[in-house]
Amino acid sequence: MTWFEASRESQAVVRASPERIWAILTDPGLVAEMTPFVRAITEDGDHWRWDLATIPGLGVSIAPSFTVRMEFDEPRRIGFRHDPPDGERERAGADGTYVLEEVETGTRLSIDLATKVDLPLARLASPAVSATMRAVLAEMGRRFSSNLLEHLDTTADELPEDLREG
Repeated sequence: MTWFEASRESQAVVRASPERIWAILTDPGLVAEMTPFVRAITEDGDHWRWDLATIPGLGVSIAPSFTVRMEFDEPRRIGFRHDPPDGERERAGADGTYVLEEVETGTRLSIDLATKVDLPLARLASPAVSATMRAVLAEMGRRFSSNLLEHLDTTADELPEDLREG
């Protein structure tokens, strides 16, 4: 078994208030509904368990589940980190943040996401698997963003290059 990782950062100004966006991002049912390849998210206190559908293109057929500990700083920041239940080994995980900053035209929404998955593949497969994981994350991000904007009945503007972080 080998751990493979991929990450993605994105930012946009969403033409909606931080409170409206916050309400969606803190609702596990809505997040699951709007995120491709997610079958369900189950909330248990400050933990969310993500159950995914089969992820395409990884060279093996897996439908991973993982648990994250959620940290909420309303209405500015949502953090999450992989935190499996005691004694349980999970073959996938995610860490990341959502940052919401009120701006003149709405909310600057920044998303930073890192994922990992343990697969029965040789480390030599890392470039191909990582590229596939990045492509899947990009597609998930595009479709989640589209679903978020549709749910909010609004639009978003990409940030100009000089305002992007990192």
